[in-house]
Amino acid sequence: MVNPVSGQAAALSRQRFPSRRATRMRVLALALLMIAGTVNYLDRSALSIGNSSIRADLRLDDAQMGLLLSAFSVAYGLAQIPVGILIDRAGPRRVMGAGLVLWSGAQMAAGFVGGLAPFVAARAALGIGESPMYLAGTKVCSNWFRASARAFPIGLFNASSALGPAIAPLILTTLLLAYGWRTMFVAVGALGLLIALAWVLVYRDPDRHGLSGEEQDWIVAEDEPDETAPAGWTSLLRDRTAWGMAIGFVGVVYLTWLYGTWLPDYLQRARHLSIAQAGIWTAVPQGCGFLGALLGGAASRLLTGRGVRPLASCRLPLVAGMLVTAACTASAVLVNSTAAAIALVCVALFAASLASSCGWAMAAVATTHDKVATLEAFQNVGGSVGAAAAPALTGFMVQATGSFTAALLLAALVAVLTALIYGFGTRERETGKETR
Repeated sequence: MVNPVSGQAAALSRQRFPSRRATRMRVLALALLMIAGTVNYLDRSALSIGNSSIRADLRLDDAQMGLLLSAFSVAYGLAQIPVGILIDRAGPRRVMGAGLVLWSGAQMAAGFVGGLAPFVAARAALGIGESPMYLAGTKVCSNWFRASARAFPIGLFNASSALGPAIAPLILTTLLLAYGWRTMFVAVGALGLLIALAWVLVYRDPDRHGLSGEEQDWIVAEDEPDETAPAGWTSLLRDRTAWGMAIGFVGVVYLTWLYGTWLPDYLQRARHLSIAQAGIWTAVPQGCGFLGALLGGAASRLLTGRGVRPLASCRLPLVAGMLVTAACTASAVLVNSTAAAIALVCVALFAASLASSCGWAMAAVATTHDKVATLEAFQNVGGSVGAAAAPALTGFMVQATGSFTAALLLAALVAVLTALIYGFGTRERETGKETR
């Protein structure tokens, strides 16, 4: 007996889709997402770039700075589930637009704080405002691309999370040295408001962009009903793969945030570089991270094209990436040469960003498109735990030991555990189709 869903998908695939109208919006949406994601990480990176200046100005110690660096992630994590549900119900355009305005205002407000408490509040507001960014972006890709083609645009969009930190050191260090850390915060916050205006004016969801019913059906034709997939956020608590993704993402984000928040200070204190030198040499590993994020989407697409099931095509490069990250992070502790340490960090961030890209793509293929943002939110709660833990634990360990050695060795261990969690904790569900 012919499966009616498969028959409909086959009939639709013979038609000429996507149309030029849809293609234009796809390109515009991806461009806006990448720009917004890049500015998003400029905002996040401002605190780590200004670390030493802010500590001196506000008289903070390493532990207090670690807590300040973590405040964003705590608020970001708490907002994930409600924001994910809201995006699935209200759509990404309005939720992301509101988030852009909130996070940009919070970033500008941080430039006027006079102490630790108001700075923590501004960073928490930044976290709430930025919480829709990658959930909404994945939802946009799910709305505009078929299941078999989603990994690449999601990987491309997710690469902005590495592009932002790659260009942030050069841009933000220049602003910091020329105008001070307060002006640096205000300037990048104002840039976010311009992006918010562009997003609201330009982006539209498929049902609001004049696409025909046939073309909308073509986009979702590969999203076959799966009775075993999570039906809502509460059912995720009973889903093994969802838990594997959430717990595994703790480790993925732990590694990227360790480098994202403490690398400039590590280069200044452990490798004895100046602020300007640290700004330049922070950009090089982060640039490698950008390339890794791009390759993550391409690797998943290549594996899918060779017959590997979508979830496995995300899992396999993710596991390999985390093992490489672990080896390079541990090795960076052992070398005396600053050049060798930076080279190892370059490879570590390349591999960690590749893994992050595959992790974001995983939720878009692990469930149907109408539940993507909710599953992404559940996964990103885990990521937020890692993002909060990495800067705080690193700050406490550096203050306690006077060195980054213990913090980097712990990060290497986290990376190994992450590879094991994804390798054994994320599998295709039994739905009557072949699994691998």
